[in-house]
Amino acid sequence: MGSGIENARKTRQRTKPARPKAMIRRRRLVVGSWIVGTLLVIGGSAAWLGYKATIIKNELSAATGVLPDLKKAIGNNDTNAASKASESLLNHTSAAREAASDPLWKAASALPWFGQNLQAASEVAMTADDVARLAAVPLVNAFKSLDWKTLTPSASGMNLEPLREATPRIQAAAHAVRESTQRLNNIDTENLLPQISGPLTEARVELAGLSKDLNSASSAATLAPAMLGAESPRRYLLLMQNNAESRASGGIPGALAVLSVDKGSLKLDSQTSATALGAFVPPIAIDAEQQSIYTARVGRFMQDVNLTPDFATTARTAQAMWEKSTGERLDGVLSLDPVALSFILDATGPVKVTDPIVQQVGRDLPKELTGKNVVQTLLSDAYAKIEEPKLQDVYFAGAAKEIFGALSSGKSDPKKLMEALTKGVEERRILLWSASEAEQATIGQYSLGGMVSGAAISPAQFGIYFNDGTGAKMDFWMKRTVQVVKDCTRDGYREVTVRVTSTNTAPADAATSLPAYVTGEGVFGVPAGTVQTNVVAYGPVQANIDTVVKDGVKIPFAAQRHSQRGVGTSTIRLAPGESTTLDFNFGHIVQHTHPEIVVTPTVQSVKDVLLAPQVTPCE
Repeated sequence: MGSGIENARKTRQRTKPARPKAMIRRRRLVVGSWIVGTLLVIGGSAAWLGYKATIIKNELSAATGVLPDLKKAIGNNDTNAASKASESLLNHTSAAREAASDPLWKAASALPWFGQNLQAASEVAMTADDVARLAAVPLVNAFKSLDWKTLTPSASGMNLEPLREATPRIQAAAHAVRESTQRLNNIDTENLLPQISGPLTEARVELAGLSKDLNSASSAATLAPAMLGAESPRRYLLLMQNNAESRASGGIPGALAVLSVDKGSLKLDSQTSATALGAFVPPIAIDAEQQSIYTARVGRFMQDVNLTPDFATTARTAQAMWEKSTGERLDGVLSLDPVALSFILDATGPVKVTDPIVQQVGRDLPKELTGKNVVQTLLSDAYAKIEEPKLQDVYFAGAAKEIFGALSSGKSDPKKLMEALTKGVEERRILLWSASEAEQATIGQYSLGGMVSGAAISPAQFGIYFNDGTGAKMDFWMKRTVQVVKDCTRDGYREVTVRVTSTNTAPADAATSLPAYVTGEGVFGVPAGTVQTNVVAYGPVQANIDTVVKDGVKIPFAAQRHSQRGVGTSTIRLAPGESTTLDFNFGHIVQHTHPEIVVTPTVQSVKDVLLAPQVTPCE
């Protein structure tokens, strides 16, 4: 039976018809065609995607190239050029977005690994277009609606209504950029190609900077109308910080005045001196931490309200002192120093001293104050030429009144004035505090608020502040530098050393050649011509100050804390020609970002005080 079955199978195999060769060739041709077609589709798709990628790259590059023209047009107050630049920017970003919205590009974005690169490129293109469409164009339109000359102080005030009307557009632009920044920050760059991750990182940096600027502009546009008296007149205490006698936020607030603002019109009145207010007994209360570091003198004398670098504390205390002395509760506190006044004079042009009394008091001083001579005049020559301290106060008050008169005359160059004020704020020579909690909450987010804690403070901020211990005006002769000389990581914590070098450049015979009011004549125990300074160093939150080294020798120092920041204080004393170096060694730093140094603004330019880091490795 088995052989029968086998024979039947062999018979069927012999009788099965043979497959025609033509059919085999046809099937091979079909399979080949499918393979070739598939390869063509893949190749064509790749070529198409490459074409779209080229468009995205070129259009975004072109958009980047437009930005300098846009910035230049805005800087030159050229609204027509700004409009053309914004239109060009939008054309380029729209083209990039359109290319990234191609159906094939979107489909390929879903592919494993390679797709996430296309997705990231799409996000960059769409973000760029959103920024152009929702921020750049509306901002240029808002810019066109503003007459910057009417926003400059003048005798008739400022037209603040256009700024109020533009505020919603500025706020919307700031919101759009914040959202765009967050969208790019959410992209995981770990597995992206360098061609994608590089531009993405650059876009993040650019957007972060833009977002910061727009947030500042939005806050300024929101606060400015009300604070400039658009709704009702405002009155601010003006502290003129005198850098010839250092205080942590700049200098002793010797001259005081009330700045009245009504619909943008400025007027200086109620001028007096800190000395005239006398001592406050009991002192105005401040928090326990600051009282421990700076003593109750902060609340006892107006001259000492800014021994602390925290301007909010200074301003609240000064406001309380003014109210206790005069019965008037002011709307806020504004602080400037003579260097800031020099910036303003660069915008207003020279100011003539016209008041007969001030002319007589300052008969041996320049008849015209300029950006070049005002610092030397107010911080040095006035003491040499005017012996009586009360008459010095008269001259300072008169000079301030003349400068504010020029500022409110409407003669200032708007662009130069904006640059002057911006520079003053950046160097912390202009500080502001508002008695309104809502306004102060916004001001406190920026360096204008002069805070040592809160949203304005970088996680890696270090502070170096100077408080005069001479009781005189010798700080005009002091030259200082501040520099990071060590920045490394050990056992998971960062270690940073900040070096502070101080030099007394006064003449060798300063004790006799300089006025007694400048040297102090040793009244407070410091020899005439010698300068004594309390140097106060702040570390980041949670950091400690481990040691202080003076000229290579470890020395004792006062270690305290303020708002969770480590604080160290050391006192130096320098005779004419002497120099010394203090190294503040910070440890237990949990932040791993580049150190940011804040210093007391002095007679020197801040850029001359803050030196570039020269870092040595950990031992």
